[in-house]
Amino acid sequence: MPLAKNIKKYRQKSGLSQDKLSKLAEVTLHTITKIESRSTLDPRVETVKRIADALGCSIDDLLLEKN
Repeated sequence: MPLAKNIKKYRQKSGLSQDKLSKLAEVTLHTITKIESRSTLDPRVETVKRIADALGCSIDDLLLEKN
């Protein structure tokens, strides 16, 4: 699933910790951790939108497989 990989990639590229991203996206740290570790395979669209906004990218950037 590209979502977990892409969130981690964009987060690290932005120099953000999981904790900082959770605060910027207004979601719990537990949510970020579960998504990145693939424990949550189907997060809510609203959650993905908040994370994308916090990372300065689109939902498509997070959901699509990158080569």
